[in-house]
Amino acid sequence: MYALNLASEGELENPLLPPIPELVIGLVAFLIVFVFLGKKLLPNINKVLDERRAAIEGGMEKAKAAQDEAQQVLEDYRAQLADARHEAARLRQEAQEQGVALIAEMRSEGQRQREEIIAAGHAQIEADRKAAAATLRQDVGQLAIDLAGRIVGESLADSARQSRTIDRFLDALESKPADVTKAEATR
Repeated sequence: MYALNLASEGELENPLLPPIPELVIGLVAFLIVFVFLGKKLLPNINKVLDERRAAIEGGMEKAKAAQDEAQQVLEDYRAQLADARHEAARLRQEAQEQGVALIAEMRSEGQRQREEIIAAGHAQIEADRKAAAATLRQDVGQLAIDLAGRIVGESLADSARQSRTIDRFLDALESKPADVTKAEATR
């Protein structure tokens, strides 16, 4: 029945077109909302978008700066590493040269000490030989004097005469082996 009422009342009315007063009220309401959005909400949205864009661009600039700084630090590290390797090689070479010089110095010092020890040994042997010869000369002289005193039958107590006799006797003994050696060499 409702459908019949509608058909009888407004056959001329188009269902797609609203009535004019509703259209005017809707248009006024749309303009109010549009003005409100344009004046209040749209600037806030643009402000937030601008802040977000600035934050993103700032973050990208910071990331670029951090990347550049990291690259610089890496290059500095590589340069320091190369310098450290060069310094280590130089120190190793220096230590090797010092080691060679120290070994040579120690060898020469050892050679010098060996020669000093040999010379001191020869000097000590010569001193011991002279001391032994002097002691032997004195003992042999005393024995010769005692023996001569027994043979002669009188005491040869004069020390000056004893000393001269001992020296003559030992000089004669020392010269005989030298004369015998020269005679054997001439044969």
